[in-house]
Amino acid sequence: QVQLVESGGGSVQAGGSLRLSCAVSAYTYSTTCMGWFRQAPGKEREGVARIHRDGNTNYADSVKGRFTISHDNAKNTLYLQMNSLKPEDTAMYYCAAGAPYGCYSGSLWRPNYWGQGTQVTVSS
Repeated sequence: QVQLVESGGGSVQAGGSLRLSCAVSAYTYSTTCMGWFRQAPGKEREGVARIHRDGNTNYADSVKGRFTISHDNAKNTLYLQMNSLKPEDTAMYYCAAGAPYGCYSGSLWRPNYWGQGTQVTVSS
C-alpha cells in the first residue's frame, strides 16, 4: 500500500509563495504519475498539476506560469511550488499518485492513492 503525506500548507498574503511537499512511501508502477488537486469549500475538486516520472508536466490554466510541479526521486518526494498566490487559490490541496494511463492527457487520469490534504489560505 502506497502512502502519501503532504506538508507545507499555511496562510499567506496575496502575492506570496508557498511550497507543498508530498512524501511518497514507494515509487512503483502505480505511482508513475503524480499530481496535485485542490478543493475549495462548496466547489468540486480540481486538478492543479501533474507530472509523469519521465518529467512531462501538465498544469491547469488557472495556475500556469505561477505554479511548478517537480519530484525528487532520491527523496521520494513530490513538490508544488506556488508563487504569486491569489485568494482564489485558497483550498485544501491533495497529493495524488497513480498508474501512467491518462497522465499526459489529464481528463483520463485516475489516481489510485491520495494524501490527507493540506490547507492553503491566501488573504487579500
